[in-house]
Amino acid sequence: MEIDFLGVGWTLPIKLNENGQIEVARYEDSVRQSILMILSTAKGERVMRPDFGCSIHEKVFFPNSLGTIGQIVSDVRDALVEWEPRIDVLDVDTIPDPQQPNVILIQINYQIRTTNNIFNLVYPFYLQ
Repeated sequence: MEIDFLGVGWTLPIKLNENGQIEVARYEDSVRQSILMILSTAKGERVMRPDFGCSIHEKVFFPNSLGTIGQIVSDVRDALVEWEPRIDVLDVDTIPDPQQPNVILIQINYQIRTTNNIFNLVYPFYLQ
């Protein structure tokens, strides 16, 4: 079955289910959690794989400007294209949070390659 390609893996954060076993994420949820892991991992953070992750964390202290937003969009797109082969990135956009000027909401639209299902994920990124 084609959906088996999407895989099954531990949920993040790791937690136990009602039977005391490690809870797993399946298929599309596994892909969503993988995207969140890629975006949440700074490059160089993993000792055995220092090139894994996303470069947005280098911009934590950058000003909230159009230049910074452009770099963040590019970093997110590059990281997802490199590290998540199960998806096609359709669009990466940012939404300013009027309540919190130091927060950039990164909106990612992606399509699962094997099922052609389209999903949307919003990732909050905090500056300064």
